[in-house]
Amino acid sequence: MAGNRIIAICQSGGEFVTNKDGTLSYNGGDAHAIDIDDETRFEDFKSEIAEMWNCNINAIAIKYFLPGNRKTLISVSNEKDLKRMINFHGNSVTTDVYVLQGEIVAAHGISIMPASRSSRTTASEALVPVDAPIDIQIDKTPPANAISYEPKDQYEHKNHKAARLWENVITGVNQRFNTAHEFREALRKYSIAHGFAYTLKKNDPLRVTAKCKADGCPWRIHASRLSTTPFFCVKKMNPTHTCEGSVVTSGYQATTSWVASIIKEKLREFPNYKPKDIAEDLKRDYGIELKYAQAWRGKEIAREQLQGSYEEAYSQLPLFCEKLMEINPGTIATFSTKEDSSFHRLFVSFHASLCGFNAGCRPLLFLDSTPLNSKYQGMLLAATAADGNDDVFPVAFAIVDAETDENWHWFLTQLKSAVSTSRSITFVADINKGLRESIADVFDNGYHGYCLRYLTENFKKVSHEVKRLLIAEFYVAAYAPRLEGFQRSMEGLKSISPEAYNWVLEIKTEHWANAYFGGARYNHMTSNFGELFYSWVSEAHELPITQLVDAIRAKIMDLIYTRRVECSQWLTRLTPCMEEKLQKESLKARSLDVRFLPGRAEVRGDSIYIVDIDRWDCSCREWHITGLPCSHAIAVCDCIGRSPYDYCSRYFTTDCYRLAYSESISPLPSVDGPMEKDSPQVTVKVTPPPTRRAPGRPKMKRACPQVVVKRQLQCSKCKCLGHNKTTCKESS
Repeated sequence: MAGNRIIAICQSGGEFVTNKDGTLSYNGGDAHAIDIDDETRFEDFKSEIAEMWNCNINAIAIKYFLPGNRKTLISVSNEKDLKRMINFHGNSVTTDVYVLQGEIVAAHGISIMPASRSSRTTASEALVPVDAPIDIQIDKTPPANAISYEPKDQYEHKNHKAARLWENVITGVNQRFNTAHEFREALRKYSIAHGFAYTLKKNDPLRVTAKCKADGCPWRIHASRLSTTPFFCVKKMNPTHTCEGSVVTSGYQATTSWVASIIKEKLREFPNYKPKDIAEDLKRDYGIELKYAQAWRGKEIAREQLQGSYEEAYSQLPLFCEKLMEINPGTIATFSTKEDSSFHRLFVSFHASLCGFNAGCRPLLFLDSTPLNSKYQGMLLAATAADGNDDVFPVAFAIVDAETDENWHWFLTQLKSAVSTSRSITFVADINKGLRESIADVFDNGYHGYCLRYLTENFKKVSHEVKRLLIAEFYVAAYAPRLEGFQRSMEGLKSISPEAYNWVLEIKTEHWANAYFGGARYNHMTSNFGELFYSWVSEAHELPITQLVDAIRAKIMDLIYTRRVECSQWLTRLTPCMEEKLQKESLKARSLDVRFLPGRAEVRGDSIYIVDIDRWDCSCREWHITGLPCSHAIAVCDCIGRSPYDYCSRYFTTDCYRLAYSESISPLPSVDGPMEKDSPQVTVKVTPPPTRRAPGRPKMKRACPQVVVKRQLQCSKCKCLGHNKTTCKESS
């Protein structure tokens, strides 16, 4: 859709209800509509919503569902999130947006996995109303065996509830611990709870001696192992501090392993738990200020404890692929390595996907790529189809070390061996040289339709308004079914920008214009069907490679099951989407006049069209392009007493749709952590690729073009582009 303009239906005041199949429904509340497009700024959008509901702009959360997924709410919290929401709904007229205020999110227990930032709302935070005063009770009575002074800033640490639980983990002389490690951990917690730093004078398996880090402070503790026993016992302790009690404000005691032990359970619940949020939580709960590197490393250790290491995942890849094919017979899971045994690429296509594509989907595939921001980076290449209801149907995907011409060629070669080649397949993909040559080389009887979104990226060096006009006219030319309409739009393009017109002429029209295209892409002109894989990967991009693949497997398994259940309730001959389109054409047919010719029919409306009902052909070419009878063909069917349903592509029938989702995918055991090595030995060795993620926060950037360009500078005097009135040469 040119311009990506949609209507956001903003709903608030209701509540989310979890259905039996795990999907969420929103009941009650009020709704308002806002017109948004690629030019809409996030702050303006949020301000308008806050004004609409008369609420605090800082106390609202904006959520939405991805198309075809009503189990996971996605957050809109910045400009990129808003642009993604608009792009995800690029083929829709409207999108539902949910406005949550204050504590509503936590109170309803909604599982939220945002696209660009994680939710850190805890129960204790969410239950406190926005702007509500917080009454903090401070117990000033020192507990038994507590330190004998009250530092001037000590009350700040007593506000940290988590740290207060550790005030008495060390009680004094004769206290016993099972191991030296247990004593050290208790000592660390004790110092955090009481707000002081210490140094270890002795530290070995038999004895540990620590003293306060402040010069001249007498606080000291000594513990050692009891002879003939494994226990560790406190032998000496001076609990008195004479220092000023400078409260710990750095992460001196907070080792990365300790940080990992603290955040592990929360990381299990929120995989996108950010280092910045970790540092803020530990500051709030324990009074410790961590450096970003400490928080990041602690998260890495906790993730490895939960999921296994990235390196181990690569070594388990051969065993993982074997299990994948063993548990799902007919599945293809193959990988290759480089000469040094480092990972090169992995191809996966499930049996259920292959059967569904071959039996129930049009011979139409969309190719797209998505960056991976795991420790060793890489790219995910995806091939998706369109089912009979025009929803995304995942067919195959690959994880490669980089997006190169060689890797695309390898992916297409694997894809050809997986899908049936008895049908001529049409690909909708980028124009890049590697794909253009690889598709023609691997699928000699296939067709390559260029994605219009990528083509329009080449409309550069023009103002925003001019680019909008160019894109709109270019889309009209591409969608035009007949030569007359195509030529009119091309003349319009030429009148807007001769340079853009000349550039378009250099592209072979048989690859992008309906009027010349030889294959059948059913009016699908862009490759944004790959957005489904992008949304899945954005939730699990930090997982080790085996668990990332299994996360995608779980998404496909859930999608197949959900749609199978949905279509079992359909009573129409065609899928709901195609049924609606056919009914719209039927309404148009009522005003048409039909006159019969030998073997054909002449249909008069705004123009005259010739219909050959037996050849499934109309001179308007809409029937040929879409696979559904046009209004002219339906008018002829009505006159001769035939059903237009008999002239619809079989791929649009409910029966064919059910074939697409007839097979199931089975889950794998032991994929939440390191896999058990109880299978026959695999001799192939796989090590991580040499590429590694650069330091700092990774940028989860979508590998797709942006239609909108930044507004160019315009002079307020001469109205020319590229300068302002200060530098205008015509100014006197």
